Amino acid sequence: MTDSPTATAARVPRAFWLSLLANALWINVSEVFRYFAFVMPMLRDAFPMIEGVAPMSLPVFGMWAIWDTILVFAVTGYTWMFLERFGRSLRNAVYAGSTIWMAIFVILWLGMLNMRMATPGLLAVALPLSWLEMVIAALIVRWGMVRFASD
Repeated sequence: MTDSPTATAARVPRAFWLSLLANALWINVSEVFRYFAFVMPMLRDAFPMIEGVAPMSLPVFGMWAIWDTILVFAVTGYTWMFLERFGRSLRNAVYAGSTIWMAIFVILWLGMLNMRMATPGLLAVALPLSWLEMVIAALIVRWGMVRFASD
């Protein structure tokens, strides 16, 4: 006996929300690690003449929370739609993670470089780490789709 479309549709939100929750944890840990381990020290080294560059304050962390929330919804939603449309293969998850990475991080860091607010060395570290973050986030979505959508 096969599931009716209504029964199948009822399971999709569970898989999506579980993927979203897992990505919220993953992306927040990854963003905090990358910032404190690499970006903040590299920005401070590159721009010692700017007082307060890469500050740690409540307004900065509030903005960071907004950034992470948008990022979690963007990568999870985009990857979900991509995998629904093109299939749930590992290759497609890597494609989805890579395209959302280009749309967010490559544009962000190229803009920062263009405004001379980043260095090529910083991009050489930040871009590969952010690509890895987005690919893992896409793989989390794929895992959620495969694991929970068929329950």
